[in-house]
Amino acid sequence: MQSEHVSFNAALEALAPITLEEMDGIKLMNRIDSKYLTNEETLLRILADAAAAGYHVLTIGGKRMTRYNSIYYDTPSLGMYYDHRNKHLVRQKVRTRAYVDGGQAFLEIKRKNNKGRTNKKRTEIPPSELMGFAADDNAVAYLAKHSWYTVADISPVLSTKFRRITLVNPAKTERLTIDTALLFENYRTGRVTSLQDAVIIELKQDGRAASQMKGILLDHRVKPTRVSKYCVAVTLTDPAARAGRFNLKVRAIEKTIGKQITAI
Repeated sequence: MQSEHVSFNAALEALAPITLEEMDGIKLMNRIDSKYLTNEETLLRILADAAAAGYHVLTIGGKRMTRYNSIYYDTPSLGMYYDHRNKHLVRQKVRTRAYVDGGQAFLEIKRKNNKGRTNKKRTEIPPSELMGFAADDNAVAYLAKHSWYTVADISPVLSTKFRRITLVNPAKTERLTIDTALLFENYRTGRVTSLQDAVIIELKQDGRAASQMKGILLDHRVKPTRVSKYCVAVTLTDPAARAGRFNLKVRAIEKTIGKQITAI
């Protein structure tokens, strides 16, 4: 799989490193989140401009690109998926996430309120519990406290595996996560697919400060969009799911990479 993707090694080496401890010290109190969609060739040019602008890249154990594995949970009827599809303002997503290179894993609950703000709560779990944490009393209690779903309501639907680059601007007023090599596996249908050379970018910025990165992205004709990895993954791997408007997201990704997305 990796041989099919662009190598970012040289581009990342041009960026100054920043440690996880330094990253944890950056608090964006008036945070605004924006997502963008592009491809790997354009990302190379974006990284070159980011290096010239003095951006730093998160470096963990000498690695400037780290591996993630997220397992999304849902009800038997895909209630969380349909809440998003049907534009419910108040909704949740439940997932477990492994930081593969760091060896840590978490149970995460993302809640969106009726003002469009997303709040994420997480608690550490053993990596062995990615596919099920029902026997972990602490994780079960955490879910009950922070979600309206119980452990009996939900089960794993699919995994999203990807490689992430994290950038920080010199003023430390914005963070950028860049996800590449996205691979989806649906446990309920058995289908596997990838987004090929598509890239999903999320910009988290202090709303009181000007954004250098917005200007860089605009220079490369990369515009804000709304895209959910989970919802796109379900659309691509579950023919029975009523995709509706999510089909338009798939078409937008295919237009960005100039290829049709098919099962592997």
